[in-house]
Amino acid sequence: MARRTIVDIFIPCFVDQLHPETGMSMVKVLEGLGCEVNYNPNQTCCGQPAFNAGFYDEAREVANKFLDDFSNETSHYIVAPSASCVGMVRNAYQDIFVKSSKLVKYRAMQKKVFELTEFLTDVLKVSQVPGARLDGKATYHDSCSALRECHIKEGPRALLQGVHGLEMIEMEDTETCCGFGGTFAVKFEAISVAMAEQKVENALATGADYIISTDSSCLMHLNGYIQKNKKPIKTMHIADVLASGW
Repeated sequence: MARRTIVDIFIPCFVDQLHPETGMSMVKVLEGLGCEVNYNPNQTCCGQPAFNAGFYDEAREVANKFLDDFSNETSHYIVAPSASCVGMVRNAYQDIFVKSSKLVKYRAMQKKVFELTEFLTDVLKVSQVPGARLDGKATYHDSCSALRECHIKEGPRALLQGVHGLEMIEMEDTETCCGFGGTFAVKFEAISVAMAEQKVENALATGADYIISTDSSCLMHLNGYIQKNKKPIKTMHIADVLASGW
């Protein structure tokens, strides 16, 4: 009998506090594809907010905890529904641990960390989630973290093409930032809102019913603009799309 793929899931702060259903959707998809899913309730943040704000000592403390929480089983994959957090662990942690005695331990863990869609396409070699269905039209937003930090582009689109009832349409400037950028949205509100407006208007121009992405942070930002301005479009995390209809 083939050995089951074991996955330790990491649930980011945004998902845990604001969109827990997305975490449950990820579990549903992974288990539906035959994975054994584990959740460590001691997990917290990846440290990205502190790191991006320049609080490197605090970020190092959180990174050390992440390393302790997720490096006990060398055979397990670590999967998160967030390219932003995965990018933090893969890239920024290199700076955090470069002169640390934990560097070797980190390098071993670094190879096991995946964003959900790249885990499905690159590790499980899945091109379609059986039973996934969402009726309507959608356009895909490339988050900066997915595209630039994790080099994720074609995988999510391939998975979405396999969703029954869903018509995918590319919007103009899909690789352009949505304007969130963490504290950027707070420090430069006017610019951030203008960027969200451009992204939403490009999505509306396609006639799409949904904007889909790998990152809840982008979707939260865009949805705020959509709701405030009463725009006729919705946002959905790709995990929720892949878990719908079955």
